[in-house]
Amino acid sequence: MNRTLAIVTLLAIAGCDPAIYIRDGVTDGDTFHLAPQALADDDPVLQSWVTYSLMRSTCQLKLGGDDPARATSYGCEYSARQQLLDTWEEKRRDTPGLDDAYLDTLLAVRDAGYLEEYTVYYFRDLSWQVPVEVDLDGFRAWRRDHLAHHRPQTRLIGSWSYSQPEAP
Repeated sequence: MNRTLAIVTLLAIAGCDPAIYIRDGVTDGDTFHLAPQALADDDPVLQSWVTYSLMRSTCQLKLGGDDPARATSYGCEYSARQQLLDTWEEKRRDTPGLDDAYLDTLLAVRDAGYLEEYTVYYFRDLSWQVPVEVDLDGFRAWRRDHLAHHRPQTRLIGSWSYSQPEAP
C-alpha cells in the first residue's frame, strides 16, 4: 500500500501542464496525469484501478515513441492487470466482505490460470508479441462455461496530455 501511495504522489507531483490535448479525436500525450480523486478517495475499487492506471501508463512511457499514450504491448497490459488484481486482493484482505463483480471475475480468471489468455483475447493489439505458451483454445473452452455474457473493463484513473502543446 505504501508503494502505491508513493507512486501516486510522485506522478501527481511530476505532472507538467494539466491541460488535455486531443489529436485525431483521441486523448493522447506524453505525460500521464492522475485524476484528483485518485489522491482523495480511498475506495478500494478505485485504488485498485489507480494501480492499474499507474502500471500501464508507466510501461507505456517506457515503450516511448512520439505518442506514449498510444503505445501498447502484451507485457504492459498483462502486468498492469496482474497488479490490478494484486492490489484488489490486498484490499480484500484488509477489508473482508469487499466485492466488485468485474474484479472478482478477473480473480477467478487468474485463479483458473487464464489471465494471460484473457488479456490477449479481450485486449490484443495486432502489434503485440504474444508468448507461444498462451493457450487461447483452452481459454475459449473455459470461457464458454465461466464467462457467459462477460464484458471486459478498463478504467483509467487519469488522462494523457502533452507536456508541450502542439502548435495550431
